[in-house]
Amino acid sequence: MTVPDRTTGTGSAPRPATGPDSGPARPATGPGPLPDGEGAFGRTYRALTLGIVSCVLLVAFEATAVNTAMPAAARDLDGLALYAYAFSGFFTTSLFSMIVSGRWCDRRGPLAPLFAGIGLFAGGLVVSGTAPDMWLFVLGRAVQGLGGGLLIVALYVVVGRAYPERLRPAVMASFSAAWVVPSIVGPLVSGTVTEQLGWRWVFLAVPVLVALPVAVMLPALRRIAGRDVDGPASGTGPEPDGDRRDGRRRIRLGAAAALGAALLQYAGQDLRWSALLPAAVGAALLVPSILRLLPAGTFRAARGLPSVILLRGLAAGAFFSAESFVPLMLVTQRGLTVTQAGLSLATGGVSWALGSYLQSRPALQQHRHRLVRAGMVLVAVSIAGAAAVLVPGAPVWIPALAWCVGGFGMGMTISSVGVLLLQLSPPAEAGSNSASLQVSDALGNVGLVAACGVVFAALGADRSPVAFAAVLLPMAVVALLAAAVAGRLRPRQG
Repeated sequence: MTVPDRTTGTGSAPRPATGPDSGPARPATGPGPLPDGEGAFGRTYRALTLGIVSCVLLVAFEATAVNTAMPAAARDLDGLALYAYAFSGFFTTSLFSMIVSGRWCDRRGPLAPLFAGIGLFAGGLVVSGTAPDMWLFVLGRAVQGLGGGLLIVALYVVVGRAYPERLRPAVMASFSAAWVVPSIVGPLVSGTVTEQLGWRWVFLAVPVLVALPVAVMLPALRRIAGRDVDGPASGTGPEPDGDRRDGRRRIRLGAAAALGAALLQYAGQDLRWSALLPAAVGAALLVPSILRLLPAGTFRAARGLPSVILLRGLAAGAFFSAESFVPLMLVTQRGLTVTQAGLSLATGGVSWALGSYLQSRPALQQHRHRLVRAGMVLVAVSIAGAAAVLVPGAPVWIPALAWCVGGFGMGMTISSVGVLLLQLSPPAEAGSNSASLQVSDALGNVGLVAACGVVFAALGADRSPVAFAAVLLPMAVVALLAAAVAGRLRPRQG
């Protein structure tokens, strides 16, 4: 479940709903009216919906299966000290590719980045699955991040352009539903394969598992999407010079942000005085780039779009940073097998889908902001609850129950945030705004996973229960901070 650019321009480009004085941006509009009662799986949209859900299955199988096998891979490659890199490396490269994807989608449509993202994603799995050492393993994860960044932004743009507004909550819910089977089957299969054949087969098998459905569905996606999806957002004429320069500037800023994040992660894992130089360079690259890439007011939680984007980063960073360490905690502190540890997270996938289904109900649309706040409170409770397994004598099933609660909260939150983003995005800016949402997601993951990695390494890695508590409890506090930001998601009226 990892899953993550430019929502507004830099320089003089207009910024929709980026400050307290801004009115609500014009909602994104999809195709014209549908036949009465036709839904996302009706005749008009069935092939398209199945196609993009197949893409989500690709990510879902990767996340559930690979997360389960990760402790075994790190130990086999003698890379426990680099364990956090295997996750943060993915998010670092996705920072850059999300920016590229947002620009690509707005100018040429989402199908090309969608195909490219799937190819890179699968290629990264192969690199990690054949890696002879931990650094090459991390490189494979970085390639996966490039593909994942292209893919996730393109999927959001497809939803924004191809579906009418009334169907978007249902499509977001179908994304979450696509996690249910992988969440239940993925850890069991991955753990069994890891124990019987070795962790490498988990990485090498995941692309094969979804290659056939993706190959079958994507041509249908292209036919069904037609003009609504496969073409420039702003017309077929030449791109204005100002837009071209702005797009190139965004890509340069994205590259600087990704490099800065990588340097900060490297410095954080080193823990020597010599690491201060790369840390300073990384901060000098990352901070100004992110401030110019995200909407004005994001980091002060300005009402409307900036708070939507900020909340996504806080929510994803808190939940996935904690999730990255839960299987390792159960294996090293409570003696569970990798299969058992992976299955403890499976409940989160099922409840995530239920939470997403709940937010899609028409009767709850007017309460979307309250759903987000309640969801983040549940996430905070779940992360703190998972840490309770570190108490001697505590039942080993506590994390499974906790992740069921947290998954439900994330299902309500993430799907609702996606719907709110599309409501605040004019059609021509859906790609840029979706990319900004995903960049915030990736930045939250990169920053918080890297911070957790520093604390974890400094406190003795997997040998100390204190190291795990020092990772999980601060993430519960971050989730509560996101709940506070939820009160600022509505643009100021008037």
